[in-house]
Amino acid sequence: MWKLEIAEGNGPWLFSTNKFIGRQIWIFDPDSGTSEEQTQIEKLQENFSLHYVKASSDMLKNFRLIKENNVDLSTAAVRLEDNEEVTSEKVTIASRKAVRFISATQACDGHWPSKNSGPLFCLPPLVMVLYLTGTLGTVLSSEHKREILRYIYNHQNRDGGWSFHIEGHSTMMNTTLNYIALRLLGEGTEGGKDGAVKKARNWILDHGGQL
Repeated sequence: MWKLEIAEGNGPWLFSTNKFIGRQIWIFDPDSGTSEEQTQIEKLQENFSLHYVKASSDMLKNFRLIKENNVDLSTAAVRLEDNEEVTSEKVTIASRKAVRFISATQACDGHWPSKNSGPLFCLPPLVMVLYLTGTLGTVLSSEHKREILRYIYNHQNRDGGWSFHIEGHSTMMNTTLNYIALRLLGEGTEGGKDGAVKKARNWILDHGGQL
């Protein structure tokens, strides 16, 4: 199961001048967690897949932090109808609920983990560098590769390309970068989710090629 390590990272692949404070790292441990937790995580992953070209909303991160911080978030949400008066009681409930959520998603070293999932030109170069240095299979586990593929698939536009960011129109540079990343991660020429690789290649060729 995926675990979020906070302020750790001692090993040959990461370097820090402040003992990794403010850094979070995803680690996959197949022996950790209960079957119930694994089912919950699979539901979160499926939900991410259903949100076409949308961010993940940090669902998995929040799930792990809320569980570790053991904060009760069961307070019912406040809803106001049209023209309903805003009362002090409802403002207080909403404020307390917000504070609880913020407290629940704070990491143990004091920072709030986040990610920059909008740009689609950051991840492919990392895959390329790892491949060129012969460390792709060393740095990235099979589970990491699976999640990278999930991320790339989920943000492919309906026309087969990828944009500069998750809400933009397809561009040649980003479509080429993500196409190469898919191939380096082991996807065949006709492979990928719903024919993602073939769709990307067709988009590149239909728009004059990358050169």
